[in-house]
Amino acid sequence: MPLYTADALVLRTYKLGEADCIVVFLTRDRGKKRGVAKGARRPRSRFLGALEPLTEVRVAYFEKERRELVGLNFAETIRSPLAHTPHDGSLEHVGYFAELLDEWAQEADADERLYRLGASMLNALGAGAPVEPLARYFEYWLLRLQGVYPESRGALSDAAMAFLAASRSLGPDRVRELPAERGALNELERVHRGLIAMHLEKTLKSDRVLRDVRRHS
Repeated sequence: MPLYTADALVLRTYKLGEADCIVVFLTRDRGKKRGVAKGARRPRSRFLGALEPLTEVRVAYFEKERRELVGLNFAETIRSPLAHTPHDGSLEHVGYFAELLDEWAQEADADERLYRLGASMLNALGAGAPVEPLARYFEYWLLRLQGVYPESRGALSDAAMAFLAASRSLGPDRVRELPAERGALNELERVHRGLIAMHLEKTLKSDRVLRDVRRHS
């Protein structure tokens, strides 16, 4: 039963029994994994604070042949989105980014580009990037990396096209420099959410949360 260590992004957790939980995490070199963290929900758990969505962690896990779930030995926080994220809608977007990564990441199929995209969102949030243009940037690059962003974008406005063009040459840490007019961001949100729903064949739970937050803000 080999022990693996890896950098990983936590994507989500599920309760298991009275004190354990199942953790879905994306590794840089071995793709998405699901593992059991024993005692993770106890007050003095060794996993305390390390299993929040989009937290970057150093994990160690055991993997048995023909077993779907790995056994998490430890998870040590490298960077947490909770450390520097103000409550301006950013916390809700953390869950949105993590859920999108979870939906598109494949089990045990390494995709370093997807990992780097998720890690770059963590960097940008920590640097205080404005969350709405960052979300449109993330959606664009995620859809583009998955090969589902349409080549023909003639129906988009000039302002929306300018945002996408700049997004191809600027990193997320420079999202403040993007030409982000409110109308263009709203337009891209509608287009991107439509593409996401079409390809996933469902509406994301975190998307509904974001809409509720916006209605009550």
